Amino acid sequence: MSWNSFLKNLLGAAQNEDVLEQETPPGESGPRNENLSGRAFKKQLEAAENPVLLDVRTQGEFAAGTLPGALNLDIMSASFTQKVKQLDKGVTYFVFCRSGNRSAQACQIMHKMGYDVRNLSGGIGAFPY
Repeated sequence: MSWNSFLKNLLGAAQNEDVLEQETPPGESGPRNENLSGRAFKKQLEAAENPVLLDVRTQGEFAAGTLPGALNLDIMSASFTQKVKQLDKGVTYFVFCRSGNRSAQACQIMHKMGYDVRNLSGGIGAFPY
C-alpha cells in the first residue's frame, strides 16, 4: 500500500478515488461540481441521461482534435459567460481542456450559475479510449 493510499484510508478519503474533488458535498441535492479521473469521467459520461460533452479550448485546439461528440465553447472568449447563460440547466456538462485547468475554471463559473458539471482532471490526455 502506498503512503498516499494509507493516508486516504486512514482519513476516510479512499471511498471513491475517481472523484478527486467535490465542490458540492456528497448527498446534497442540486447541481454538482466534481473533478474526476479519466476513468470516472468516462463512466459518468456514459451513464448520464442526455450529457453534453464540452471542450473549452480554443477553436484552433478544438479543430486539431477533440473527443467524439464534443461541442466547443472557448473559455478564453469574451462571450463565454453569455454563451453559458444560453445553455440548458437540465443536463450534466462534462467539461475538458488540454490539462484540466481551464476546464476546472469553466466548471467553477458554470456551477456558480447553477449548472451541473464534471471536470476531466488531467485534461483530454487523461480520457481513456
